[in-house]
Amino acid sequence: MKTTLVTVLLLSIQLLFAQEITGSWQGELDVPGMKLPLIFHIKKEGEKLISTLDSPKQGATNIPVSTTSYTADQLALELPALGIYYSGKVTNESINGTFKQGGMELPLILSKIKGDGLAPKLYRPQTPKAPFTYKTEEVTFINSTDKNTLAGTLSEPNNFNKKQPILIMITGSGKQNRDSALFGHKPFAVIADDFAKKGIATLRLDDRGIGGSSKGSNDETSFNYATDINAAVLFLKAIGFENIGLIGHSEGGMIAPIVASTNKDVKFLVLMAGPGQPINELLVQQNYLAGKLAGMSEEALQKSSQINRMIYDFIKNYKGSTFDSDFEKFINSSSEKLPDDVKKQVSNAWFRYFIAFNPDEYVSKLKIPVLAINGSLDFQVPAKENLEAIKKSLTKAKNKNFETYEFQGMNHLFQECTTGAMSEYVEIEQTISPKVLDKMSSWISARK
Repeated sequence: MKTTLVTVLLLSIQLLFAQEITGSWQGELDVPGMKLPLIFHIKKEGEKLISTLDSPKQGATNIPVSTTSYTADQLALELPALGIYYSGKVTNESINGTFKQGGMELPLILSKIKGDGLAPKLYRPQTPKAPFTYKTEEVTFINSTDKNTLAGTLSEPNNFNKKQPILIMITGSGKQNRDSALFGHKPFAVIADDFAKKGIATLRLDDRGIGGSSKGSNDETSFNYATDINAAVLFLKAIGFENIGLIGHSEGGMIAPIVASTNKDVKFLVLMAGPGQPINELLVQQNYLAGKLAGMSEEALQKSSQINRMIYDFIKNYKGSTFDSDFEKFINSSSEKLPDDVKKQVSNAWFRYFIAFNPDEYVSKLKIPVLAINGSLDFQVPAKENLEAIKKSLTKAKNKNFETYEFQGMNHLFQECTTGAMSEYVEIEQTISPKVLDKMSSWISARK
């Protein structure tokens, strides 16, 4: 009888704790360059606690938390897919804990939210809303090279002549949907809508493993993504489109020339903040500028650049077959210590291909019309160096039909901004400047 009583008592305590922890909890991470609000929603299903995460400034909601555990007054939340771990002590209506991701550990105090706990809606006035004045069609097709399925949206003006321009849209780094959704913005949806109203058709696609597109392999690289775009060109060609172009943003502006350099059905390119410099050089500069915007000291910036350059040079010049063990030896022989998750990123096939990539290898082969644009306040792909490098490569190709253009006062997303810092991406209501939309559409319309 005593054993039964103790068991019931313990169960009652656990239920009490579970009831107290359920609800929505909000805190703010102080990360370099910005304040990042986070909201955890915790609820009880049967005897189990389950949670989701919202990051309002990033436009991300209902991210599943893999593990939610609450013992006595200690809460632990784990999202291993994103490398996120949070643990904290619960006291009344707050949780005092530590947030870990990407080798960094930051204090994060969560406070209980009264009401529904929903993340505030972000105002994005340019996001198109149905009904549309043009045709949209959901399409799927197979990449015969890698055997994966791709899904997307074909936006076509009414009474469209298939000899008129159509562009395949190519997203930047990271898994993105067909709208290239980020921080509540949907830039590819905005571009497709604007183009369709001006007589230009588009095909925008979900990246591998996102939306309606099937997963790829664990060791895929930008070159694999180029086979997706090549498959899209073949798909459009097969259904009668004749004037096919590519429009790529950031890494998409790196992938577009790979495809165009070998597929003669690509008639023109638009490169939006596409890299022209060797990527290892670009990333050293990108990291330096990001740190500067975040307020790092010049001494810390130089130290960081030195470490990054050392790592990137090793990756770019590596010719062996046992990368992980050789990189471990290389790091151990230096005075630098890297967190395990950083080592994992470095050994990733995509990252290694990316670091070793030189856009000139492909851009210098292009004879077709090219428009390369960038914003003067872009710290991720700095305008001056990269537009100049693209111009140099196209000149080497003896390309007689290209234009480079730098938009003053715009960031990597082509928003009109103040500093170009990442913190502005979410704060600015504008998704993409109308000046950029007009420049691209007028240039494309001349490709008839």
